[in-house]
Amino acid sequence: MIEQKQPLDQLPKEIKPAFQELKVLKHLNAAGFKKKFGFTCAYLFRIVFVLLFHQKNWFRLLESNKGETFPGKDTIYRFLNHSGYAWRRFLLSLSTETVQRVEKLTSDCRQTAFIFDDSMFERNRSKAVEMLARFKDHATGAFYKGFRMLTMGWSDGHSFIPIDFALLSSAKSGINGMMEGIDKRSSGYKRRQEALFSAPQVIGAMLDRAIQSGVSASFVLMDSWFTHAPLIKEVLRQGLHVIGMVKNDNKRYIMGDERLCLKALYTTAPRLEGKNRHILRQIRAELAPGIPVTVVFVRHRSKKNEWLAILSTDLTLTAQEIIRIYGMRWEIEVFFKCAKSLLRLQKEFQGRSYDLLVSHTTIVFSRYILLAWQHRQSTDQRSFGGLFYLLCDEVGTLDWAVALQQLVDLINEVATKAGKKITTLIQRQLQQWIVALPNYIKAYLPISSCES
Repeated sequence: MIEQKQPLDQLPKEIKPAFQELKVLKHLNAAGFKKKFGFTCAYLFRIVFVLLFHQKNWFRLLESNKGETFPGKDTIYRFLNHSGYAWRRFLLSLSTETVQRVEKLTSDCRQTAFIFDDSMFERNRSKAVEMLARFKDHATGAFYKGFRMLTMGWSDGHSFIPIDFALLSSAKSGINGMMEGIDKRSSGYKRRQEALFSAPQVIGAMLDRAIQSGVSASFVLMDSWFTHAPLIKEVLRQGLHVIGMVKNDNKRYIMGDERLCLKALYTTAPRLEGKNRHILRQIRAELAPGIPVTVVFVRHRSKKNEWLAILSTDLTLTAQEIIRIYGMRWEIEVFFKCAKSLLRLQKEFQGRSYDLLVSHTTIVFSRYILLAWQHRQSTDQRSFGGLFYLLCDEVGTLDWAVALQQLVDLINEVATKAGKKITTLIQRQLQQWIVALPNYIKAYLPISSCES
């Protein structure tokens, strides 16, 4: 007999339902992932996708006993290094599908938001990586080699869905330049050009693409590195409000005829009366281009004598609502931690081309999207509420007294087909059980037929 071998791109049974429900391969085909010969793009994508669940990287998997049954190393790397595949279009299509499904489980009165932030994409041991640059980590003050991974996500306060990203390089502190000979019509060339843009320019383009694809939100949440007047003006042009942390720098706020810095604005702001002692002050002012904003000052958690400022362009929100909505921004920090620590971002493949960095990052983001959707289905009561009512209706059609009568008849039928001693034992045990039942249940059972 010939042993039937299972395909090597099989998804784990825990992930397969979500993979099929979100139609991942359909989005891949719609984004133009096609090959003329050899393994299909769908097959190669699934292999890289499930690589995480083998608990091995690609090198160790090829060295294992099953290594000969997998495609060659060159096949996978040619797929990931291809500059003509529109990975951004695939990620945007998949995330849009997921957001629309999540919105069905989200109340209309619940706020949703686009969240922007950047994170370190380190390649400190690399020398020949394309578009490699040197950046400063503002948390530690140390420099690192790599990229700035600017990420855009969507959140309703319960689920976070990554929508878009850009691996930003630098023209001033760049170590390596762009690869020669790349087709300027390809998606890879456009991503390389985007890597040299400033973060505000990239954020505006990301918002345009997300809104055109059908993803909507009420707010844009940003850290203090992005909350500046030109970018706020661009977001307001899209019909969205901005809530973000504000730096204590030389930025000026207009109060009447005066132009105040943030520290002077704090002195001018009146104190807030209430039970919440962490909310210190609140004031309305204008940014330099004439943008009306509300600034809320809150107590610094680790430095009790200092304060933090949160800006909002929605003047109808209270101080408590501004702080609560801004708290949703923490979800993108959790996403960065999960992607790097659990989903093997930066670690699974060590390629040198910019295309491989983009393709593998997209696959890691798609893993997180599936896990986020699966988590939402298992924790949101409305996702299985319909199933609960269907089960209740099914149980209701079968009366409990009829079910109990059928159970007794089944036991008697088994007893008659057994030996004489076993039949006597079963009938005695059944009679003792019926005697111990309440009287209102005994009325539904043929007790006399159970007597020996």
